[in-house]
Amino acid sequence: MLAWFTNMTASPQLASSAILERDGRYLLVRRANPPSADMYAFPGGRAEDGETPAETAVREFLEETGIGARNPLLFETYDLPPRDSDGAGARHFFLSVFKVEADPDLVAVAGDDAAGIGWFTAAEIFNLPIPESVRECVEKLEALRSR
Repeated sequence: MLAWFTNMTASPQLASSAILERDGRYLLVRRANPPSADMYAFPGGRAEDGETPAETAVREFLEETGIGARNPLLFETYDLPPRDSDGAGARHFFLSVFKVEADPDLVAVAGDDAAGIGWFTAAEIFNLPIPESVRECVEKLEALRSR
């Protein structure tokens, strides 16, 4: 009981992800490790000591795609409570999601903890195993694109 209480009262771990969109397609990585192993998500991960959320998003994007991102713009935030089924010891995360820009000629290559990488339309994304945060962001972005 004490472990559960301690876990619930601890500060969440900070994490960031980055959205890169090109011609109606979004760059997603297939996660190799928990949490969300084998799910598709925006490139991202945990913050390192002293990093801002924007710095985390840009660093993780480079590590997972080989592409240097720039001009991170905060798009959404999520308080992700612990889940027993994530295989990561039920961690609590605060996720900052940024829209980023990158040179259009650069080719993405799966790196770091990404098991795969690809460009997907919204319709394709909704048929993939994705976290709810990715679904919500894509829905919001598609609504903005259709205005």
